[in-house]
Amino acid sequence: MDLGITGKRALVLGGNRGIGQGIAQALVREGVNVAITGRDAERMKAAVAELKACNPGAQVEAFALDLADVAGLPAFASRVTDSFGSIDILVNNTGGPGYGGASERGITEWTSSFNEMVLSVITLTDALLPGMRKRQWGRIMTVVSSGVVQPIPILGVSNTLRNALVTWSKTLSMEVARDGVTVNVLVPGRIDTERVRMTDEAVAKKDNITMEEAKRRSTAMIPMGRYGAPAEFGALAAFIASVPASYMTGSMLRCDGGNIRSV
Repeated sequence: MDLGITGKRALVLGGNRGIGQGIAQALVREGVNVAITGRDAERMKAAVAELKACNPGAQVEAFALDLADVAGLPAFASRVTDSFGSIDILVNNTGGPGYGGASERGITEWTSSFNEMVLSVITLTDALLPGMRKRQWGRIMTVVSSGVVQPIPILGVSNTLRNALVTWSKTLSMEVARDGVTVNVLVPGRIDTERVRMTDEAVAKKDNITMEEAKRRSTAMIPMGRYGAPAEFGALAAFIASVPASYMTGSMLRCDGGNIRSV
């Protein structure tokens, strides 16, 4: 299938590792020019080399970004568009907060997590959205967590705040649909990334079991009996970015091996 996005430009937050890198690789293979962000300079350098190896003809650039600096995001968006070009595809993919329940987390943690996970996404999207609306074409995808549907006990802050992005995305999708811009939420299950391995470690510590036992329990709950690969999640994102997916907006799309129990 021709996805019709060759030559488009994408900005993938956290595209230097894990799910973000899986999405960036899928887009590059489709001929999309990709800019990635991250905070680890060495890891970004390696990720750029890996992305260029996927498609030597694609333009790939890396930009340092700290999402905690919400006030600096409009200037960051201008810097990216001046250097890299107008963004057609925006993948909002932020890191997760610390582990623990929803109670007794403290106002400082809630506020800082809200700024880094929610307000940053809204601010950056607002900065890039006018260009998409003007060109009458755009794709906005926000990666959340299966915890927005089926809360994960040790991710109380994540479960709570990522749900704000779900309702924001749905609201925004209705506002920009006639401008040729789609807005969707991507829901990963247990994708084999560094973050998931950290989650297994946190569960092991909480339940006083080995990490191997924590992973065994986790995979036992997944109908497919395994963790997903970043490339599998990336394939979903590439399709949602495509021309054939032009009529899909305002939706949550899962890639979870059947792990979420609800329909």
